[in-house]
Amino acid sequence: MAVRVTTQVRKQTGTLLAVPALFWLVFFFIIPVLLVAVISLMSRGSGGSPELPLTFAHYQRTFSTFGIVLQRSLGIAFWTTLVCLLMGYPLALFIRTRQSAAMRRLALFLIILPFWTNFLVRTYAWRMLLGREGVINAALQGIGLSGEPLQLLNTEFAVMVGLVYGFLPFMVLPIYASVERFDFHFAEAAYDLGANKWQMFLRIMLPMTMPGVLAGCVLVFIPAIGAFVTPDLLGGRQGLMIGNLIHSQFGATGNLPLGAAMSMVMLSLVLIPLVIYVRMGREK
Repeated sequence: MAVRVTTQVRKQTGTLLAVPALFWLVFFFIIPVLLVAVISLMSRGSGGSPELPLTFAHYQRTFSTFGIVLQRSLGIAFWTTLVCLLMGYPLALFIRTRQSAAMRRLALFLIILPFWTNFLVRTYAWRMLLGREGVINAALQGIGLSGEPLQLLNTEFAVMVGLVYGFLPFMVLPIYASVERFDFHFAEAAYDLGANKWQMFLRIMLPMTMPGVLAGCVLVFIPAIGAFVTPDLLGGRQGLMIGNLIHSQFGATGNLPLGAAMSMVMLSLVLIPLVIYVRMGREK
């Protein structure tokens, strides 16, 4: 009897402790998302405000008129995630296997250090580096690789450079956490059985550190596809992404239902990698 009472008290205590989080989730996430979903189905009124009747025209316009922007956003987010993975995994592995404990702490500190500076300031720094009279063009001309300044700024390349720079730590840290837990005795056993380094990595290390890889990919892809500050400052019209369109539609002369429809489409695109991550995590 006493055990049953104690169990009931613990359940009630757990429920009470979850109330603030549930309140926050319902009123500051679920309800706003539902409001945006309703607005996305309404017609545009005067000044861009939503009004009846309901329509799917804004979703049709999102995929037809702005389909190229959606494709560009997906492409930039995909390549940003891939580049971060190709750079982040070797870096995380190097920190774990080649450094002492003190150096590992220092390396992780240096990876986190850029977050101490405002992201907007760091993005403006890349404008100075990639400009026609910036440091990169000056260096290329100085060593004779370029006769005239290259158009690096206001391109998709500049957007990906800025996004990789900004989100690379989000890839390195979860992968490092997985590599840190990896038992390197499995690698030694693979070598003893005749495997080379690539076979050991592809068949042993990569599958066992896949949770960190999946987490890193999700943490990079989701903010990359919705980014609007980096494309706005580094991409211009050539690097326009869905986040920039949504931002413009919620302005003074925008179209609120169209912006809401774009937001729901972007939310759907964000949910896809989350669902994949959850399902693959359950399989592990």
